[in-house]
Order: sequence, then C-alpha cells, then structure tokens
Amino acid sequence: MKYFILSILLGVLIISFSSFRDVIEIKKSAPQQKSTPMTRGKVVYTQYCMPCHQVDGSGVPNLNPPLINTSYVLGSKATLVQILVKGFNKGVEIDGDFYSNPMPAQALSDQQVSDVLTFVRNSFGNKATAVTVAEVKALKSKLK
Repeated sequence: MKYFILSILLGVLIISFSSFRDVIEIKKSAPQQKSTPMTRGKVVYTQYCMPCHQVDGSGVPNLNPPLINTSYVLGSKATLVQILVKGFNKGVEIDGDFYSNPMPAQALSDQQVSDVLTFVRNSFGNKATAVTVAEVKALKSKLK
C-alpha cells in the first residue's frame, strides 16, 4: 500500500511538472505584444502623471490643469517638452479656470518624454501629431 501511494504521488508530480513545463514553453512561443509609443506612454503617464492629472486627464480643479483639448497639449511641442524637463511654477488659466499647483521637473529619458507626450496628445479625446525622440533631443538641447 505504501508503494502504491508513493507511486501515485510520484505520478502526480511528474504530470504536474510536465504541465508546468508546457505552460512555460507556450509562454516562450507566444507572440510578444508590440511595444508602441502609446503603450509605453501610458505606462509613463500612469506612473508619473496620473496622480495629479487623473486617470481621464481631467486634472484637479484649481490645482492641476486638465489635459483634454487644451492649447498646452495640442499646441507647441517645445512648450510641453520644457514643462516636463524644467517643471512649471506659474499659475495658468485654461478655458477661464485658474490652476496654481506647481509641476516639478520630471527625470525622464528622451524616449519616455517622447512616449508620454505622444500618449497625452492622442488620449482623452486629443488628436495631435506624435512627439519623436529626435524632436525631444533637439528641443532639450535648446533649453540648456
């Protein structure tokens, strides 16, 4: 009886290991999701921007401006890069509402700046051209 139980346990372990190995092989052979500026930008937005500008880009009244169809988001790429790289310590009026919370400079790579600005400029109902890494590098070089 003892050998019978040991044989069953050993069989279960072997089958479990085989199933686990098959799952690993399936994951290895599964196509990887393509990384795009929008998917990477969403990750950066969620980590760095969302606490102040909210999940839907609506901001916080009188503190953090919305990112929805504003001239800041849809306008000059240079202004956006400057805000991310240098921060923004002035109050700003957007559509008749005043926002006063300072935005600290963000320590992001050129790729992250490009991705998050592309994401914001094309999310929350916004439709604007992408911001490339080359544009970020060129614009940052003018800020120094």
